[in-house]
Amino acid sequence: MSDDDDFTPKVGKPGARGRGKGRKYLGRVVAGAARAGVRKGARSRRFDGSRIGRGASIGRVLSGGDRHAGFRGRRAVVKMSYVRIAGNGFSAVRVHLRYLERGGVARDGSEGRLYSAGEDQVDRNAFLDRSSGDERQFRFIVSAEDGDQYPDLKPFVRRLMAQMEQDLSTRLDWVAVDHHDTGHPHSHIVVRGLDEHGDNLLIAREYVSHGLRARAQEILSVDLGPRTTLEIEERLRHDIGAERLTAIDRRMVREMAVDRSLGQSMRDPFQQALRTGRLRKLEQLGLAEPVGGGRWQLADDLEQRLRALGERGDIIRTLQREMSTRNREGVEQRIFDPAAPETAPIIGRVIGRGLADELRDRHYLLVDGIDGRSHYVDIGRGDMVEPISQDAIVRIAPERNGIRDVDRTVAEIAAANGGHYSVDLHLRHDPHASEAFAQSHVRRLEAIRRRTGGVDRQPDGRWTIAPDHLDRAAAYEARVARDRPVAVEIVSVSPPGLLATAAAATWLDHRLAREDAPPARDAGFGRDVRQAETLRRQWLVEQGLADPEGDGVRLRANALATLQRRELLRVAGQLSEELGLAFTETKSGDRIEGTLRRRVDLLSGRHALVERSREFTLVPWRPALEQQIGKSVSGLSRGDGVNWTFGRGRGGPGIS
Repeated sequence: MSDDDDFTPKVGKPGARGRGKGRKYLGRVVAGAARAGVRKGARSRRFDGSRIGRGASIGRVLSGGDRHAGFRGRRAVVKMSYVRIAGNGFSAVRVHLRYLERGGVARDGSEGRLYSAGEDQVDRNAFLDRSSGDERQFRFIVSAEDGDQYPDLKPFVRRLMAQMEQDLSTRLDWVAVDHHDTGHPHSHIVVRGLDEHGDNLLIAREYVSHGLRARAQEILSVDLGPRTTLEIEERLRHDIGAERLTAIDRRMVREMAVDRSLGQSMRDPFQQALRTGRLRKLEQLGLAEPVGGGRWQLADDLEQRLRALGERGDIIRTLQREMSTRNREGVEQRIFDPAAPETAPIIGRVIGRGLADELRDRHYLLVDGIDGRSHYVDIGRGDMVEPISQDAIVRIAPERNGIRDVDRTVAEIAAANGGHYSVDLHLRHDPHASEAFAQSHVRRLEAIRRRTGGVDRQPDGRWTIAPDHLDRAAAYEARVARDRPVAVEIVSVSPPGLLATAAAATWLDHRLAREDAPPARDAGFGRDVRQAETLRRQWLVEQGLADPEGDGVRLRANALATLQRRELLRVAGQLSEELGLAFTETKSGDRIEGTLRRRVDLLSGRHALVERSREFTLVPWRPALEQQIGKSVSGLSRGDGVNWTFGRGRGGPGIS
C-alpha cells in the first residue's frame, strides 16, 4: 500500500462531524432569514391542515406577494364554502341552484342563467344529474371591486377558472351565474367535488385564502390596468364618512399601540387628512375619543361595531329598494332582533325573501307588518325554514333556546345508571312515565347527536351520556339558535280579502276570537287586514256563527269547530272523487293506520292524507311527517292531533 493511501481513523460519535457542519450552515440560513424579516414560530412547526390538498404551494407563493405593489392593484373578494351534499343535503343543492337563477338578478333585470367554461347557458338539471353521487361541493362568490366596468363578467370568470384548473393541476366541472342585483356585481361559482379522474377534490386552505383572490386580482389589473392615484384618493375620501369598516380603519388598527391609542399626525399630508377626518367621524359614532397630545383612543369593539353598522346599512338599503317597488317609500322600517328581550312576535305579509349571507346560505324575509311597518328578519339557514310563497301571511317569533326539562331528565336517569340512558331505563326509573314520553327524550338525543355529536348511541340502543350533558345540550341549543334564530309560522297562504267570506276557520277568525290579538294599524298591510276583519264580522253574523257586541262581534262557542269541519268535509268530498275512495272522519281515540300519501293545505290548516285500501282520512299535519310521505304510518288520534309511531316494534320512533 502506498503512503498516499495510509490514513489513521479517528473514532467519534457517528455522524457528529457532518451534523456539526450542517448546523453551522443551517444556522447561517436561519440567521439570514431572521435579518430579512422571516418569522420563526410555532406556526412553522404545528400541523394545522392548511397545506392539505391541491394548490397549497401556489397559495403560499401568492400569499407572500409584494404588499406595496398590491396597493395600486385592483381588488377582489373571494369567499368559499365547502358543502357536504351526500344524503339529505342534495335537496339543498337543488334549491341553491334554483335560487341562483331567480328572477331580477341579471343586468337587465331578467332571471340569472347558469353558464360554464364552454356554454353560455347550462341545463341546471344536467349539472344536478352529474352531481347526484358526489359527496361534497365547493361554492365560491367572486366580487371584483370594479366589476361594474365589465360589460360581461363571463370572460373574467372563465379565465379565473382556467387559471384555477392550472394551479390545481386538474380539470374542474363547474357552473356559474352572474348577479347584478346589488351595488357590487358578483359571480357565484359552483364546483363539483371531484377531480378529472373522479376522485375526491381537495383544495388547500392556503389556496382558497390567498391564491384564488390573488389570481382574480391579477386578471383584473391586466384587464382594467392598475388603479390610478385619483381612483385611490377618491375611494379613501369616500371611506372617511362611511359607517362601516374601511381600509383607513384597518390601517389604524394595525398601527395602534397595545392600549389601542393612536397618533393623529402622519408624514404624508393627504394620509393625515384622511386619518383626521376618519377619527372625527369615529368620534361622532362613539368609537374614538381624543386623549390629548395629538393622540386618540379607539374603542375596544371598534371593528365589531363598524361591521354591524355596515350590515345594518345594507339591510336598510334592501328594505328601501323593496318598498319603493311597492310605492311605499315612506314606511317605517325595523330590523327584527330575536336576541333582544323586549322583542315581540310580528305578523305580516311576506314581500320578499333573499340571501343575507350567500356563502353560508343564510336567508332573510321582508315582512309588511300589520303594525304598518316593514320588517327585515334574519331567518337563518335556508334549509331550516320551509319555502314560503310571496304574499303569504306569517307569524314570526324569537326562538327561545335553552336547556330543557327533557335534558335534565336524561342527565338524572344517566347519573343513576352508570352514564347510560334508554327507554327501558327511563321506564324503570319512572314507572309513571309513558313509552311515548320516553321516546320524546330519544328524539331529543337523536337531534343532539346529528347536530353536534354530543351524545353516542350504542349498538344495543342505549345512549352514553357524559357527566357534562347539560353543557352539551346548551351548546346544541346555541348552534340551533344560530341556524334558526326565529320561528316562522305560515298562518295563511291566501290574502285577507279572500278570507273574509271563506267557509273555513281562517286566521281572521282566530284573531277575532282572541281578546289579546295584536291590533292592526290603519296603514299598509294593516289597513288590508282591518278592512277584511270588518267584512268577516258581517259574514259571521249572517252565518249565525257570531253575535254583535259593541263595535265588534263575539264568536259562538262552536264557531271555529263548525267552520273547520265545513271545510274539511268539502275538501274531503273533492278528494274522494279524485281518489275513488271513501272518506272516513277521524274522532278522538281512533286508531289511524295506512300510507301517508301527501300534505293537503286547507285554509283552516295543513292536514295529512292517510290512505287505506278502500278509504282515506285527513288528520292534522306535523312537520316531522315530511320524511314519512309514501311510507306506512300508524297513530292514535287525540283532541289536538295524532300521537304518531313510525317503523316497527317498541323502539320505533314516534312523535306526539
